[in-house]
Amino acid sequence: MRTAKLLALAATAILAACANQKEPAEQAVSKIEMSLDGIRTDAQQYAADQLQAVDTSVSKLKERLAQKDYGGVVMGAPSVASEVDALKNTVAAAKADAEATLAAAQTEWNDLSSSVPPLVEKLEARVNQLSKSRKYPKGMDKAGFEAAKSGFDALKTEWTEAGSEFASGQAANAVRKARNAKSKAQELMTQLEVTA
Repeated sequence: MRTAKLLALAATAILAACANQKEPAEQAVSKIEMSLDGIRTDAQQYAADQLQAVDTSVSKLKERLAQKDYGGVVMGAPSVASEVDALKNTVAAAKADAEATLAAAQTEWNDLSSSVPPLVEKLEARVNQLSKSRKYPKGMDKAGFEAAKSGFDALKTEWTEAGSEFASGQAANAVRKARNAKSKAQELMTQLEVTA
């Protein structure tokens, strides 16, 4: 009889302890979810794999909550909260890096967009002049000139694409194409004997 009373008291104490942990467990999960929702969009862009791992941990915590394992939730919440904090740090660093790269690309784009168009104009004038006169630069024959002319057409296309990409917010790609276009333009200026 006495053992039965003790077991009943112990069971009551355990139920009371569990009930006391229900609210902290629910609050912990809610706080973690709110914290994660605040960075979810950026995390999808800058740290998708890490976000997936954190989502898995949060799901496990929510499963424990659904199973009324409040003690397990209270014990596990700090670890999951640390994962969310680590994700926040990763996202902040990646975002800052992306913004710095974009700023550098925009600065370089400004330089390229002022230096490449004059090269294109001079090359176009020279290609037109050589097409009419058929007097090619020293060491260049008609086939060589046609190859240079094709190279010039490709350069113009690449420069146009670079401008479109920059306008659509793809600054890093635009700068790569613009650099390439400038390099091609400088080569062609040498081949076609264009003075800068």
